[in-house]
Amino acid sequence: MHNNHLSALRNKHAELEQKLGREENRPLPDSRIILNLKKQKLHLKDVILHETALTG
Repeated sequence: MHNNHLSALRNKHAELEQKLGREENRPLPDSRIILNLKKQKLHLKDVILHETALTG
């Protein structure tokens, strides 16, 4: 069960990475959207690292 949760977090992180890349490559990227996506990615990375440390 725990691996499924960690896998879901990693998938969400990858989705955010793709959204960020698409936004950054648009002709007129929205800096607010980019900042929001980066914050979400960072938060997920922290959660993933925390979860990994607990099971480690």
